[in-house]
Amino acid sequence: MSPRGGQRALARTLVERHGETFAAESGIRLANTPQPLYQVLVLAGLLSARIRASVAVAAARALFDAGLRTPRRMADATWQQRVDALGEGGYRRYDERTATQLGDGATLLLDHYGGDLRRMRDGAGGDLGALRRALREVPGLGPAGCDIFLREVQGVWPELAPYLDAKALQGAERLGLPGDSKKLARLVGTDETAAFASGLVRAALDRSVAEEVREAAGA
Repeated sequence: MSPRGGQRALARTLVERHGETFAAESGIRLANTPQPLYQVLVLAGLLSARIRASVAVAAARALFDAGLRTPRRMADATWQQRVDALGEGGYRRYDERTATQLGDGATLLLDHYGGDLRRMRDGAGGDLGALRRALREVPGLGPAGCDIFLREVQGVWPELAPYLDAKALQGAERLGLPGDSKKLARLVGTDETAAFASGLVRAALDRSVAEEVREAAGA
C-alpha cells in the first residue's frame, strides 16, 4: 500500500470507529437553524473547561433534557435551575460559574442577534477572524470553545471547512497523519470533515484511540 493509501485507510478507520461528532453524542440533530446551533454553542463552552469530554456531553444532555435548548429558555431559567441541570449531568466543579455564564451568554445572543447565531455569522461577512471575535464575546467561550464550535458546525456552515484546529492536528500527529489541515481534509469526503475532526480530537485526548485505529488499519 502506498503511503497515501495508508493514510486514507487510517482516516477511514478513524471516521468509522470514532467519527461521531460531539454534537451527535450530545443528542443534537445539527442543522443550519437557530436551536441546534445554539445547542452546539452551549456544548462547546462546556467542552472547553478542564473536565472530561464525557462529563461535558452528559451535562449538555441534562441541560437540553431540562428544556434549556434555546437562548430564550436558557435566559428565562433561574440560576438554580441551570445549576441543578449541570449537576444532574455531573458537571459540578464549574457548575455555579457556568450557570451564570450560560444565562449571560443567552441574554447577549438575544440582545445582539435575536437568539440566532446565523446573524452573527452573517455579520462577520465571511471573515473567520471577525466571527471568532464575535464568538469570544459570549461569556465563557474562550479560544478553545470557539475552535470546538467552529469545528462542529462546519458541516452546516461549509464555508468554514476544512476546520481542523490545533487539537485535531495533535490527533493527526499521534496517528502519523499530515500536520496540514488541507492535506488532512483530502483524506476524507467533503461531507465527512466534521466527523473526521471529531475522531482526530478523540485520538488527541486518548492515546488508546490512536493505537486502536493504527492497529485496525494495519498501520
